[in-house]
Amino acid sequence: MTDTTEAIIRHSAAARPIERRLLLRQGLSLGALTLLTGCDVTDTSAVQSVLNGISRWNDRAQAALFNPHRLMPTYPESRAVKDFRFNAYFGQSQIPKIDGESFKLNLLSGLIDSRRPWTLPELYRLPQESQVTRHVCVEGWSMIGKWTGVPLRVFLERIGADTTAKYVGFDCADGYYSSIDMASALHPQTILTFKISDDILAPRYGYPLKLRIPTKLGFKNPKWITAIYVTNRFPGGFWEDRGYNWFAGV
Repeated sequence: MTDTTEAIIRHSAAARPIERRLLLRQGLSLGALTLLTGCDVTDTSAVQSVLNGISRWNDRAQAALFNPHRLMPTYPESRAVKDFRFNAYFGQSQIPKIDGESFKLNLLSGLIDSRRPWTLPELYRLPQESQVTRHVCVEGWSMIGKWTGVPLRVFLERIGADTTAKYVGFDCADGYYSSIDMASALHPQTILTFKISDDILAPRYGYPLKLRIPTKLGFKNPKWITAIYVTNRFPGGFWEDRGYNWFAGV
């Protein structure tokens, strides 16, 4: 990587820093950007604007190609990894400590009829399904795991969510936040997960509640979920607001 590229990465706008791995994964070299736009590559605001535009185009293209009925591959339980890899933007010493007895999935807001909080016992009584699917991380690794929980579609129906709305958003105990399009939320393999490998989620895996959505990259699978909302206003996301593609389909 050239010194010029390193400089762009170091000095990109603080609100949306460009990471080296993001620039590479976009599949565009600095020279390609110059050819496409004719912009001065030392003008970081212009380069950032181009990258943001390409990211938005990628989101639209992926959304247009997304088939809400197409299932991702499933695997036999023997392929599921028991000691699943921990992954977060912080170390394990910073994992949120959540008391399951007092936990409530609260602050349900937006285009939802019933906004009352949900306790864990209430969530556990919902119809549950299991899947053995592959988790694909933007960092380049993947693992197969067995996940059990309630289909998000079922939960959205229970709370009277407007399923014609555009987005479903998630807030998490660690300060993380994410959002997905409604078509992905209603996909039959998108589940609110309570268990991994038939055991209640360990704290490092997102206890007491995480989203499992095998049609998207791993950073779209938030852990330690404390709130869900439905909206027509674009909600963004923790990494998306720092330059990652929002749709992030696999």
